Amino acid sequence: MDLHAEALRAKLAALKSEHRDLDDVIARLSGHAPLDQLQLQRLKKRKLLLKDRIAKLESELVPDIIA
Repeated sequence: MDLHAEALRAKLAALKSEHRDLDDVIARLSGHAPLDQLQLQRLKKRKLLLKDRIAKLESELVPDIIA
């Protein structure tokens, strides 16, 4: 198996896990009365950055098909 592809898959799995964890943290923070807007905003920004990195890695794993 291609080591580069395997490394990308491992990184992708780690990023997806972190993305899910951030989603849980954001949901918990949103449910509590005294909201820390700055912290919530930073977490959401981190989550968006992770989503972009996940999309980039997924596109690297898909082979280019010339139509």
